[in-house]
Amino acid sequence: MSTTNGVGQNSSDIYTALGLNAPNSDTSKKKSTLDQADFMRLMTEQLRHQDPLKPMDNTQMVAQMAQLSQVQGITDLNNTVKGFQDSMSSDQILRGAALVGHEVLVPSEKLALEKDGDVTGMVAAPGAGFVTVDITDANGVKVNQISVEAKASGEVTFDWDGKDANGNRMAEGTYTIVASHTDTAGAKTKLNTYVQAPVESVTVGTDGLYLNLKGLGTAPIDYVLRIS
Repeated sequence: MSTTNGVGQNSSDIYTALGLNAPNSDTSKKKSTLDQADFMRLMTEQLRHQDPLKPMDNTQMVAQMAQLSQVQGITDLNNTVKGFQDSMSSDQILRGAALVGHEVLVPSEKLALEKDGDVTGMVAAPGAGFVTVDITDANGVKVNQISVEAKASGEVTFDWDGKDANGNRMAEGTYTIVASHTDTAGAKTKLNTYVQAPVESVTVGTDGLYLNLKGLGTAPIDYVLRIS
């Protein structure tokens, strides 16, 4: 048996008076946060049940309205950011799909040699001199060395015809490359290498878009320096 005065009042009647469902009610799912409608309902009930001799202070009313506006503003901002993220994700997927079938220049210490054809790479020379690229097979055996003159600092491209030092065609597969620069004074510097490879497909990861490069594996789309 429940009473209607003070502490003994049935708790479900309190929620009914506010137009809300009791916590254990089966008519609606439990909510973990209050939305704008809940704020308005609570404020309306507060005004209805205020003491006529001690009406709500205007300052309190303004503060609550400001809080309501702030909550709504945060909600709108979250929706806008989510929409922007979805749009960026879709745009990135389209960018990646457009690269399928094209060749891209990416940082790599590997070369993927096919049955026929050459392999192209690039280094950034720090100045005039000579750039040498050593090519080794899967067993670590050096099969050839490419030497290209660098007339000044900047981009220097190199091509490997897929043959060893004796002119024999090497088997298709993945080869390791190490590049270095020797300046006019004889000082030697190791260089980062970049390789051109065809894009076979794209993969959407939790941290961005990845390109699946033939013979080289995957590379983030941000690694692409050039498209051809």
